[in-house]
Amino acid sequence: MPEDFKGLFDHKLVSIGGATVTIGALLVGAAVVLVAFVVANLLGFWTQRLLRLRGAEQGAQFAVAKIVRYTVIAIGLIAGFDTMGLRLDALLAASAVVAVGIGFGLQNIAQNFVSGLILLIERPVRHGDFVRVGGTLGTVEDIGLRATHIVSRDEVTIIVPNSALVTAEVINHSRPTTSLRIRITVGVAYGTDTDRVKRALLDVAKNEERVLPDPAPEVRLEDFGDSSLEFALLCWIAHAKDDLRIGSSLRFAIDEAFRREGIEIPFPQRDLRLRS
Repeated sequence: MPEDFKGLFDHKLVSIGGATVTIGALLVGAAVVLVAFVVANLLGFWTQRLLRLRGAEQGAQFAVAKIVRYTVIAIGLIAGFDTMGLRLDALLAASAVVAVGIGFGLQNIAQNFVSGLILLIERPVRHGDFVRVGGTLGTVEDIGLRATHIVSRDEVTIIVPNSALVTAEVINHSRPTTSLRIRITVGVAYGTDTDRVKRALLDVAKNEERVLPDPAPEVRLEDFGDSSLEFALLCWIAHAKDDLRIGSSLRFAIDEAFRREGIEIPFPQRDLRLRS
């Protein structure tokens, strides 16, 4: 190696914790970290593929592949620092004051990082699950180190901090099953034959192919309203994410069935007394 290049690679950049970092060591360490990222992605891909071939569920494939990637990357970072001549214990000792500042300033990031590991290990929420977090309803697309990406029904990606999925109330429509019971309410005029209303609603549910036959649909007379008898049609569907489409289809069918049967859906009624 020419003396000029050798002198350039041996040029000292900084001394940390008694260790001296040179340009050559920095380049080699960066190369080690880069190789670690490549290897991590390859191992993650092959791990996910192997689990898929073995019949593992999608959420388990995703979680295990993520953990493999993060583990290899962490090992690569440690090896990269060691290649540069930096010992982690020396770095921590030399940067104790900085660590305190990071502890206060990056507390939320650390919390989200730990929450991300909990999500991947315990898997209360998995990749592909249909969930509701606060006002957010959508499919879990990715669980990262800091945040989880949820794709809404409008194909909008919503970024939710991992800590919100661990500490807040989360409704997971994919566990223990993806099925959901939907509830369609409708009012009929007083004096209507309630048995006829019940039969009409059950026929509507029976004719909708996306409604599950077991558990069987159910009709309830829920209340005596101000202007109508309040009925509810309760039925189960296979996938919770289809509730709006199937609910709309059932309402169209109920309106058609009531017109055919001569069942009246009344307008709101009020009695007014005029005093002169």
